[in-house]
Amino acid sequence: MKEKNVLKMISVDRERTNLLKKWEQNAIAYLVQRIPSWMSSNMLTTIGFIGSIITFASFILATYINRNLLLLGVLGYAVSWFGDSLDGRVAYYRHKERKWYGFSLDITVDWLGIILMGLGFMTYAEGWWKFIGFGFVVLYGWEMVTALLRYKITGKYSIDSGALGPTEVRIIISTVLILEVVFPGSILYSSSLITAILFIANIFDTKKVLSLANEKDIEIKKELQEQQNTQNNQ
Repeated sequence: MKEKNVLKMISVDRERTNLLKKWEQNAIAYLVQRIPSWMSSNMLTTIGFIGSIITFASFILATYINRNLLLLGVLGYAVSWFGDSLDGRVAYYRHKERKWYGFSLDITVDWLGIILMGLGFMTYAEGWWKFIGFGFVVLYGWEMVTALLRYKITGKYSIDSGALGPTEVRIIISTVLILEVVFPGSILYSSSLITAILFIANIFDTKKVLSLANEKDIEIKKELQEQQNTQNNQ
């Protein structure tokens, strides 16, 4: 099947705005055609969640055994990307999509994965730095709620926040883990910066969603007024 047709097929239900969109979509289009037929979407979702467990385990092992084991988290994010990026796309490619089931499962598994990462960080960090992990989980949850609200208002689902999507976030956090191995203690400051940026991004995204909601209300009121005027003129 031609790559353009595959790209169109796997992108049918969502808009992407992330920085690595072009390369990521091409990679997914390549991979969905080569996933073994016996590997289902649910199996890929499970693989993605196993990646989150590996990342969580990397924090635990780094805390109690050796800091270098944080590098397992990079592997965990790679596994997470593979499963999370391909589960729904494989379903669409095979014409076996379950839009609402897949959507619900994906959101649930993503949220559990974020919780695991936050718990891992809170185990690794000491003192009040643990609250950075808690703050990241809360703020990421806020971003997920904002994405769902945007979907409810516009009917268009996007997993990205501007130029940053889940893939970019995985790469950034993987870089943070590598830096922590090379420069012990750097994760505390880099994670604080990431959390602050996420907080600012959430504020802007929330303002945009509220603006869209207001425009939607005005549109609905206008339609109702036109219907009422039409009924009065009959």
